[in-house]
Amino acid sequence: MNETIVALATPLGRSGIGVIRLSGADALPIVRRLVRTDDFAPAPRAATLAKIFDLETGDLLDSVLITYFKAPHSFTGEDVVEISCHGSPVVLRQLIDFCLKLDARMAAAGEFSLRALAHGRMDLSQAEAIRDLIDAQTIASARQSVRQLRGELSHELQPLKDELLDVIVVLESTLEFVEDDLPEYQADGIRAKMLDLIDRLGWLAATFRAGKLLREGLKVALVGRPNVGKSSLFNALLGHDRAIVTEIAGTTRDQLHEKLVIDNIPVSLIDTAGLRETSDTVESIGVERARRAMADADLVVVLLDGSQPLTIEDREILDSTADLNRLIAVNKTDLVESPDLQLPAARVVRLSAKTGAGLDALEKAIIEPFHPQDVDQSGFLISDARHFDLLARSTTEIESSLALFNQKMSEEIVLIGLHNAIRYLGQITGETTTEDMLTRIFSTFCIGK
Repeated sequence: MNETIVALATPLGRSGIGVIRLSGADALPIVRRLVRTDDFAPAPRAATLAKIFDLETGDLLDSVLITYFKAPHSFTGEDVVEISCHGSPVVLRQLIDFCLKLDARMAAAGEFSLRALAHGRMDLSQAEAIRDLIDAQTIASARQSVRQLRGELSHELQPLKDELLDVIVVLESTLEFVEDDLPEYQADGIRAKMLDLIDRLGWLAATFRAGKLLREGLKVALVGRPNVGKSSLFNALLGHDRAIVTEIAGTTRDQLHEKLVIDNIPVSLIDTAGLRETSDTVESIGVERARRAMADADLVVVLLDGSQPLTIEDREILDSTADLNRLIAVNKTDLVESPDLQLPAARVVRLSAKTGAGLDALEKAIIEPFHPQDVDQSGFLISDARHFDLLARSTTEIESSLALFNQKMSEEIVLIGLHNAIRYLGQITGETTTEDMLTRIFSTFCIGK
């Protein structure tokens, strides 16, 4: 934390502007060396035009805008300088090299956010929201990340932690100062508070299914025998030609992955090779990958050719997917449907990948089983698996303590679970999180964040 760190804060590659960020006590002195002006004193929170020079030759490297954020009023709580220069990879690399020669150190992944956490500029859940906002795939998931970044999760948890502490204080006081059992009215109050905590924590944790759906989305695999229209449907759902479509069986030999959004749910769509027995080495590899995609997918869409009777291959595919989360899509409704098309009892959607008829019904059927019906998705949702796990652990610990309390066990034993619960809740916002856990969390961040 005593070192000055530097990193590229914009994506790699060519761009109109690239931003290099420095944080630490030597951020401004390093910039003074770069602009070759010992008394360079840019006004805080204002962009200042300056020239950066080559440290070795003295040649002009670039004209830049320098923005200075004086501690503690900065993202990290330290002195921060952001250098906006032309987005040439050569210029950016050279400028970072100059900063390293002037005793700055390359920032580790998420180190700027970690310093913000260390200096009290945000709590851990807010820091994680920055990562989630950058990774957001839909407007809905971005809005949830912004709500968490504004501290909404912390505000939800604080009254719960306060109430839990109230229970702990009463029991601790009883353990220290009261020789007899708690009066019944006081015991009833503690019991009611623990029941209330269990209900409220359970309600918060119950939003995870909807939150996870918004954040991570679904993995959907299109499977079927060759030439039933998987690639045509893949293109139709995406709205552009991504997969090659021909009348030749076995055109698709490997998986194609693309992302789309259905009703604010990110969907990873996989077009697979046609499932059939084949002696072609390359196609057989594609078939094997298709079978693995079926096993890994949240939903398998089995595509059938509605203009033909079911073939042996169709029936084998239907049998092999019977135990999976499956949706049957009957394609080619623009043609005459076969009178011998006998389908198993399952969710069935009829469509035409060629004309687009039935695509809306298919999209609705894809996400319908995953949409929680009992959660208000306009409210705040738990979207991080770590947060959900800690909420579930806290609830379990309080339930255990309540059971012991009802059995009139010693306050000392009852308090064990309550102390564990308060520690788990503290780990969500970072008050009681170990260094190893922080390292794992921030390793998932961008280098420049």
